[in-house]
Amino acid sequence: MALDPEENLYEVEELLVQPGTYFNPQTEVVVIVDDSASIDQEVFNMEAYEGAEWVRLSDEVPVDEDGRDRVLEAFQTHYHPGSTGSVSETALEQGDDELDEDEDGQDPGRED
Repeated sequence: MALDPEENLYEVEELLVQPGTYFNPQTEVVVIVDDSASIDQEVFNMEAYEGAEWVRLSDEVPVDEDGRDRVLEAFQTHYHPGSTGSVSETALEQGDDELDEDEDGQDPGRED
């Protein structure tokens, strides 16, 4: 895994030709590119598929969910925003005694 976050940014055209696991933070979609499988190209010589760039093979997602979760967790752990010492501007501006609008002032764990 690259150390510089800039090295991990890809455009769709780039990621589709490079095997790996990719995540779009805006859509929260994970794309896994695996070029190890092969399909008999005779199937795609049919007129219905002529000139097609992409063909959906199935609605199923044949992914090892545990393996996917490990990859996502490893990325989150390695690139966690707290690792750079960042604290949100609001947290820096807000004193410990100051309450957010949605807080009622009750101590955590109290039930009154």
